[in-house]
Amino acid sequence: MNIQELIDELHEALDATPVDLARAALVVAKVEYPRLDPRPTMAALDALGERAAHRLEPLAGTSIATRITALGRFLYSDEGFAGNREYYDDFRNSLLNVVVRRRTGIPITLALVYKEVARRAGLDVYGVSFPGHFLLRVAPDAGHDGALILDPFNAAQPLDEFDCAELLRKQIGKSAKFRPELLQPCTSRQFVARILHNLKRTYVEQRSFPQARAVTELLLAVEPTVGVELRDRGLLAYHLDDFPAALQDLESYLRLNVWDARDRKERERIVEHINALRHRVAGFN
Repeated sequence: MNIQELIDELHEALDATPVDLARAALVVAKVEYPRLDPRPTMAALDALGERAAHRLEPLAGTSIATRITALGRFLYSDEGFAGNREYYDDFRNSLLNVVVRRRTGIPITLALVYKEVARRAGLDVYGVSFPGHFLLRVAPDAGHDGALILDPFNAAQPLDEFDCAELLRKQIGKSAKFRPELLQPCTSRQFVARILHNLKRTYVEQRSFPQARAVTELLLAVEPTVGVELRDRGLLAYHLDDFPAALQDLESYLRLNVWDARDRKERERIVEHINALRHRVAGFN
């Protein structure tokens, strides 16, 4: 697996006009499937979009809520998409090619399928990087207030602010405070970064460190200013016995991060790692 080739492919998808979000997600899937051909998954999304457009055609001129309800019924009832409750932490739930084939996934990948099919059917749907549970947002009809908020993990059921506040408390804790700005649309890069964060977490939990390191490389390509990814890439390199790379990343993280008193313990741990790595690297010379 050539990580630079993946980075270049990911940039190409994200820099396209309009952004090719599905293609970007399929680049991410190449971390697990290096020889993945994106064309079958893209063709499957095109076919779903064509069938959805045909289903919505008689509803032209009706409210956006009516068409969105019909689209949800098409995807979840007719096509069989569903949240993977039994195996939520399966890393394959973050891989678009597998989600489209198996018809099951986690909130963000189901949101991506919904968004891509909706676009092909003539509807604009936006991702919402809600804490702990990705959501969807649909602009209201002209002259109406309030966007529609949908839960892609639960058959695109609409949520009001009370529902969102309850969901936030469930995900973050009872003390979590809901704010309407949590429901603002995210950018395409934020969308892809969220997929990468989910995939990285599951790879680390499974101790699949080579894949986790590759995902971290992609995260740094998408979010180059997020210093914690530099730290994590260094720690993953350490686990993989790539001590020079680990030392370089951890020294950069120590130098570039803005530290305060609350970070004392983490800073001490990083310094300990750096000192140990310096001894190891010196032994190679």
